[in-house]
Amino acid sequence: MRILPKLNADISLDALNDRCKNTMASHLGILFTEIDENYLCATMPVDERTFQPLKMLNGGASLALAETLGSMAANLVLDRSKYVAFGMEINANHVKPARHGFVTGTAKPLHVGKASQVWEIKITDDLNDLVCISRLTLFVTETNADALQLS
Repeated sequence: MRILPKLNADISLDALNDRCKNTMASHLGILFTEIDENYLCATMPVDERTFQPLKMLNGGASLALAETLGSMAANLVLDRSKYVAFGMEINANHVKPARHGFVTGTAKPLHVGKASQVWEIKITDDLNDLVCISRLTLFVTETNADALQLS
C-alpha cells in the first residue's frame, strides 16, 4: 500500500510537521523525518519531556509517538475531502529501555480497508535496537474534511 498516493503527492514533511504545531506531538518534540510510498518515519527525543521517573523513556510517550505516526499515515492514504481515520485501539510491547538520544518510529500498513486500517509501528533507538513495537487500529468514516485538511 502506497502511503503517498498520487492524490496526496504534494504533501511534504514540512506540511506534516506544521500540522502538528501546538499539539502534544510538538510538545514531545516529535518530528516527521521521512515519507516514502511504503512507510512514514518520525523521531522523538528521550529527555525530560519523555522520561519516566527512572530517567528512561516513558511507555506512554512511545504510545504517543506510535499513535501520531499511525494516525498521520492512515490519513495520508485517504481522500481527505471525503474520509478521515481515527484511532480506536492501540497496543504496544516495550522490549528495551531508551535512556538518551532519540527514538525513531516507522509506521507501515498491515491492512487498509474501506472501514478500518491497521498499522504496525516499530520504535528503535539510536543504535537501531527495537525499543517498542505497536499496532494501531483505526476506523474510517466519511467527513466534512474542510477543517481537517493537511495542506
